[in-house]
Amino acid sequence: MAARGVTRRSFLKGSAAAGIAAAAVTLLPGCTNPASSSKATPDPTIIPEEDGVDALETYEYKDLELTLGDTFELPLGNILLPSEGNWIPAMTAGAAAMPMVKASVLSLASGTLIEVVPQPLTVTPTNVIYDVRCSNDAFAWVELDMISRAWSLYGARFSAGSLMGTTSLLAQGDKDWDPPAFCCAGQRVLWQVQPSLAGNKTSEHSFCYLWDVGRSDAQAVVESPGRFATGPVSSGTTVTLTPRVRADEGVYYGITCYSLSDNLETIIDQLVMPESVRPMAASRVGNRFIVSVEASYESGGLLGQMGTFITGDDGKITCFWREPADGACGRGSLFIIKSRASYFTLNVRTRTYGFLSAIDRSVDYGEFPARVGEISDSFVTYATVKDEKTGYPSKVIVRTFVPQTGDQAS
Repeated sequence: MAARGVTRRSFLKGSAAAGIAAAAVTLLPGCTNPASSSKATPDPTIIPEEDGVDALETYEYKDLELTLGDTFELPLGNILLPSEGNWIPAMTAGAAAMPMVKASVLSLASGTLIEVVPQPLTVTPTNVIYDVRCSNDAFAWVELDMISRAWSLYGARFSAGSLMGTTSLLAQGDKDWDPPAFCCAGQRVLWQVQPSLAGNKTSEHSFCYLWDVGRSDAQAVVESPGRFATGPVSSGTTVTLTPRVRADEGVYYGITCYSLSDNLETIIDQLVMPESVRPMAASRVGNRFIVSVEASYESGGLLGQMGTFITGDDGKITCFWREPADGACGRGSLFIIKSRASYFTLNVRTRTYGFLSAIDRSVDYGEFPARVGEISDSFVTYATVKDEKTGYPSKVIVRTFVPQTGDQAS
């Protein structure tokens, strides 16, 4: 990889073994930067603490609103990543030093783990598959050179557990640019390119790009005058980003819900965080934002405190006052929030809460969600589980859960 900075030009034509042919990445016509648009950017949201609803104090306990579905056992060394569909992307440990990591998918229909990219397209002792995402129709992965920190993002059509048609080189960068945060939504791949905090491009703007499977170009759809606070999260027909906004006034992050139907031209809703408050995770479920903040700030009111917050139509904020451990998800009025060794379920319509305990012998290594944002069907978790006799990690257990309620619009 010979990139010296971020290139917005190259795509692979034909199979993965074919040569690289250049193709321009075009700016989406009519695309504006919401960070500099006073019409699109509301005032920062300062909510008094008395306007918050403490879920664990005011909600009534109820039996868990999740029904256990399937349980799958995977070999040790598999890490699952969030997905919206019936295929869950996974990072699979290689059986030897090369390749160190493979890109796989888990079928929720059969429980089968399938290798999709058995080794990096650029085969060197230091180049590894670094991250992977998929939907039912698209597959994308990042390769990273562990020494030079140069990276490449690839994307392809995906069907029935396999790559289909052409594999495209979507972007490349060097150590001055972070490996992209990205997601797959239907037949689209969205990714963010932003300057590394330790690089030589720290004053550069960040961009979010969108690529439709099968196209020969990508589009720059959102610009941020600084780094995004969180990665892109798709939820049904929308995607949530957190660009810098009101840049001439201070450090503000705008949690912004965009429409996927017109390639992010339409802003559906936006929540501007208090000054300097950086969300750890943000997504959209129905008509509500769910925001996680991992530190308490000296100012900013309710949203400047550590916890997870769910917005409401009445201006009230549902607050979960525990340190967030991962991004949250939900469906309808039911929200699922990870907190250390367990999950909490909050139903903002019935004002009830419940618990989902981690699977046995997984607490030391943690159980994590493989869903984020809006759940279409099932909630999925995975955990590294210790052998009950030796105490050493022995396998990965995947569990699926079907929400019993929460389908109603809030």
